[in-house]
Amino acid sequence: MRRTLPTLALCVALLSSSAAVEAVPEPPPDLSVEAVPEPPPGLTVEGAPGPPPGRTFSYGGHARQKITVYGDRSGRPALMILHGGSWVRDTDWSGRARWFAERGFTVYDTDYRLATDAAWPAQRDDVLAALRWVKRRGGGTPVVLGSSAGGHLAVSAGAYGAGRERVRGVVALSPVASPYRAWKDGGTRAASAARRKLRLTSELLAGCAPDRASGPCWKKWVDLVAKSRASGKNDAPLYLTHSAADFVPVAHSTDLAQAQRAAGLRDVAVRIEPGSAHGGELLRDPGFAQAVLRWLREHA
Repeated sequence: MRRTLPTLALCVALLSSSAAVEAVPEPPPDLSVEAVPEPPPGLTVEGAPGPPPGRTFSYGGHARQKITVYGDRSGRPALMILHGGSWVRDTDWSGRARWFAERGFTVYDTDYRLATDAAWPAQRDDVLAALRWVKRRGGGTPVVLGSSAGGHLAVSAGAYGAGRERVRGVVALSPVASPYRAWKDGGTRAASAARRKLRLTSELLAGCAPDRASGPCWKKWVDLVAKSRASGKNDAPLYLTHSAADFVPVAHSTDLAQAQRAAGLRDVAVRIEPGSAHGGELLRDPGFAQAVLRWLREHA
């Protein structure tokens, strides 16, 4: 199969400190907001005791196949968090994990193999393995909160096979529900630096460029698109959100929502917030954070 950008070269372009800045621009501020470890003041409860520090467990043999558990008490509903980072970076969600733990959840802050470790579907496989680990441990069937690339993994897990059997519901913040759309958007003349980078990391995730509408490479790109797995009532309910000027446009979610509704899933909502916040940064708005919390509680 022909690859327009060999994986090794792409890895170097994305990760090496000596890479040319023009070829791989540094992510703008809206790509790094998920690294902020603590929630903003609007997400705290004055005087409320915080949960104990998280405990980290392995759900597989790879160094990234880890889950950190917060608010670990019996009888609590389970919430799995899947961080963003364009499939090539770990980002810190410990502060937000503690915030949800303070509000009654046992939170499973889940890491997964990056595109620099393995190509798709390794990332989805990791999420499915982590969900099995939570169930074996007694956490039952969790609700899942995913952000950006983690949102892609969340909606993919919720639509894989009979997704409702393993996921009670999915909240996805700025989900890259179609890496193929991200690849196309990042190739236009007007593409921002963030979209150009997402094009590169989408290609690294797939392990090949979608330059032929046939063959194993093309099948992988189809599988990457969450709506290709839509099966309606067998899939997990969805709460999808973007900001109006999000560099991951709301079309990612409206296309997925339309496919799921056409297949018979009724519990689907798409919400557009003002501004340009991306992923976890959306939770800086206390009103929005409370709306997410209500949805999660209703579906947990």
